[in-house]
Amino acid sequence: MTRLILASQSPARTKLLSNAGISHEVLVSDVDEDAVQARYGVTDPHDTALLLARAKAEAVASLPEADGALVIGCDSVFEFDGEAHGKPYTAEVAKERMLRMSGSMGVLHTGHWLVDCRDTDNSEDGNDGAAGSGATLGSVSSAEVHFMEMSEAEIDTYIATGEPLQCAGSFTIDGYGGAFIRKVDGDPHTVVGLSISTLRGLLGQARVNVTELWTGGAVDPSEVRAE
Repeated sequence: MTRLILASQSPARTKLLSNAGISHEVLVSDVDEDAVQARYGVTDPHDTALLLARAKAEAVASLPEADGALVIGCDSVFEFDGEAHGKPYTAEVAKERMLRMSGSMGVLHTGHWLVDCRDTDNSEDGNDGAAGSGATLGSVSSAEVHFMEMSEAEIDTYIATGEPLQCAGSFTIDGYGGAFIRKVDGDPHTVVGLSISTLRGLLGQARVNVTELWTGGAVDPSEVRAE
């Protein structure tokens, strides 16, 4: 059976995969994001998201537990007023950002990086599984996020929940923060932190059909009926 490892501790990402019926394991990397950015000096939000996703995926792919699996790493960066915004970590930073974001729009970039750790030649060891592709490739999915007007009291109450402190851009779409998002132009899954359709495309380049990872196996369309 094809194994997929998510190189992220994000509950939202693993929930996305589970809701999409995609079987996966979670193995968290110990990547120092600040150190990676300092080393490469990447300032563009789009490129930063991809760089960090790659760092996470390759760190986990180097572990013995990843042997024979596909590893997907993801990272999200919010672009607002030409600046890259990661996690705010503190209430003060989150509030300053959200006051500026109120009634405005930004772009959420989510980088995806896939590493195929399967043996590229299974004939020598008698392994019956599909040979790996040796692929290491990535893609960025971006979506515009339009915010409603937010009062200072609403922002303070939202920050008090603790939810925005560990989220790129200081907001979520799948939690309390969804109340302040007017619309999303693009894949909503991107805003959560992992685009299922982007993952499907990367898997395809590694010669893996996403249906191979469905927890219930591939579904016969003739067996699906509308309720």
